[in-house]
Amino acid sequence: MSFWVYILASERNGTLYTGHTDDLPKRVWEHREELKPGFTSKYHIHMLVWAEPCPTRDEAKTRERRIKEWKRAWKLQLIESINPEWKDLYLTIGHWYSRDAV
Repeated sequence: MSFWVYILASERNGTLYTGHTDDLPKRVWEHREELKPGFTSKYHIHMLVWAEPCPTRDEAKTRERRIKEWKRAWKLQLIESINPEWKDLYLTIGHWYSRDAV
């Protein structure tokens, strides 16, 4: 099983959200569909702009907490180090969910 730390954005250089999950495609789909009220649905944060696998849930949680403490400029550098064009990486993770799948 893979665990993931990820960053979502509302748009290029927009509002950012950092999270962790053990099912990246499903979790991003849930954010995109605004299934749960909260920060990402309030600010329409749907673009997956960065993700990193972690070997354990604890490492994913720790990495998420550390990134959340970073300055915004550091987060932007992290995103642009792998995604300089701010493409929505959800479209490339090769795993789609529909409302019937959840």
